[in-house]
Amino acid sequence: MRNFALITSADFVVRSAYQMGKTPLLPIFAAMLGASDAFLGIIVSVSTLTGMVLKPLVGTLSDRWGRRSWLLAGTAFFALMPFTYQFVETPGQLFAVRLIHGVATAIYGPVTLAYVAELSSGRVAERLGWFGTARNAGYVIGPAAAGWMLVSMSPATVFTVIGLISALAFLPVLLLGETRRAEGADRTPFFAGARRSLLGGLRTPAVWATGAMEASVYIPLYAIKVFVPVYAIAAGVNVALVGTFFSVQAFTQMILTPAGGRVADRFGYIVSFGTGTCLLGVTLAYLATVDSGPGFLAPAVLIGFAQALILPAATAWLATTIDQGRLGASLGLVGTMRNAGKVAGPVMAGLLIAWLGFAVTLHVMGVGLVFVSMWIWVRGAWRSRRAASRRRHSGASGTIPAIR
Repeated sequence: MRNFALITSADFVVRSAYQMGKTPLLPIFAAMLGASDAFLGIIVSVSTLTGMVLKPLVGTLSDRWGRRSWLLAGTAFFALMPFTYQFVETPGQLFAVRLIHGVATAIYGPVTLAYVAELSSGRVAERLGWFGTARNAGYVIGPAAAGWMLVSMSPATVFTVIGLISALAFLPVLLLGETRRAEGADRTPFFAGARRSLLGGLRTPAVWATGAMEASVYIPLYAIKVFVPVYAIAAGVNVALVGTFFSVQAFTQMILTPAGGRVADRFGYIVSFGTGTCLLGVTLAYLATVDSGPGFLAPAVLIGFAQALILPAATAWLATTIDQGRLGASLGLVGTMRNAGKVAGPVMAGLLIAWLGFAVTLHVMGVGLVFVSMWIWVRGAWRSRRAASRRRHSGASGTIPAIR
């Protein structure tokens, strides 16, 4: 519990500060520097692309060298990079700074999840749920704090404050102990060990299955972040209600994620993920039919509930299925696929909307998620039958453990 409290508090501090520098501060700062609309979008998204490239490598190295040293390195990037923004004078320089700043989240993403998953073997999803709640709280607090600071401070000054806040995370990280599994990390030659870990992760079906499932969820989630405000306002929904939609979604996910993790531990990770994916698909189709009034907020609650069922279950299922010696590498690979879904979602939705219209696009994405949930259920049932068959052929006695 001590190490869990320390890693959770460190992640909360750096994530809150990082979100302060992302929305609404970063777009405002880029516009002040003269960035065009197209280049502004690239500046905002470049840190996600950094994570896509580096997460598998960082996860692999943390498998070999332990988690704590990489958490210190990630904290250093979080704390030091904000101070460089005061020297930025052009959009090109801002792009370069954001590219390097993205290394911080590329490190924290797989390493913190691997650390939390390794703390003990029981109640993994619930523990990940509480960790996710603290992270989501940072997503709520950060943008609001930055907005208030911008009333009386320049963007460069706010970035300096962000660096000072991020530096507070050094205290819990320095007090962290190394996980027992990481203490016995592989010490084979660097290139051979890293290559073996990455190839092992790429050859693991559970990694591809989890990455595909998470990407399929993040594609519509990031699509609605971009297009729901535009089309809801065009349909006559009050702009304040549109903003409340996303606040309600984030708040619902934040408070229900621990309960979602407990459900996954109790009834199985496949059950939780499949149910949440189906709920999300049905909700997207319902969202296409709602155009005004308080009913517009009901899909926000359902989407937050679906995310609470999906996200801790996915990570816990992977963490308890794969070879623990490749946990960091596997989580890094899944993080890359997750980020690919975040980037692809708005692009795919834009193309579909241009072809089919907004409402039909939501229906198409919703039906797609329902099919994904059916695939999850079928795959889970197949794994259960295969495990049962193996137990029968081996002549083992006792109860067959449930496929989680």
